[in-house]
Amino acid sequence: MTPMTAFNNLFNFRDVGGHPGLDGRPVRQRRLYRSDSLHRVDGVDREAFAALGIRTVIDLRRPSEVRRDGRVPDYPGLAYRHIHPEHAFWEESAYSEELGMARYLADRYHDLAETGAAGLVSAIEVIADADAAPTVVHCVAGKDRTGVVCALTLSLLGVADETIAEDYARSIEGSVRFSEWIATTLPASKPVPAPFLGCPAEAMSIFLRELRDRHGSAQRYLVRAGLVQSRIDALRAHLLS
Repeated sequence: MTPMTAFNNLFNFRDVGGHPGLDGRPVRQRRLYRSDSLHRVDGVDREAFAALGIRTVIDLRRPSEVRRDGRVPDYPGLAYRHIHPEHAFWEESAYSEELGMARYLADRYHDLAETGAAGLVSAIEVIADADAAPTVVHCVAGKDRTGVVCALTLSLLGVADETIAEDYARSIEGSVRFSEWIATTLPASKPVPAPFLGCPAEAMSIFLRELRDRHGSAQRYLVRAGLVQSRIDALRAHLLS
């Protein structure tokens, strides 16, 4: 399990690699990263980010979120791809403790998979391009939209559901740090709703299991959504050792 990368104002940045994939081949490290919103890269974080040699940023946020917060700073040679998988606002689906965090989040991920399939495929097509690597994919918290893209990518690479779910749940570390940052930096702000911070492994396990029940596999879901086999082959060629 790769450690979180230390930044002052990024709280959920880490390498997606290191997990065992197809035929026991590990997912290569330093090729694909995941993160919370990169608009906070500033000061010493700019140097730390530049040192990773990242070539491509995939920003999954809504256009309104990009306008509100801004985007990753410009770096020489850095390509910025804004890919917004269409999905409903979470506020339209009320959360209740009776329903439970895992079920609520899994339902939101299914919503995303249904309405945002084209965007999810587009993001994975960029990730599959070896010339775009190292790549970082992010949204706001780096756990939901980013979590689904990374889960689908790892599934294509043959990583086990249990491992994907465990990796997804690591975002709780980032949520804790983000909450502490908000309390210190924006003390007058309203409390962040629990689903915007929670990431129990069960949520991703439910999503992946039910995606398989509905489509046969994550790969079949993506192929039906437009991902061609040559892209899958390219993804495996450069992300598996």
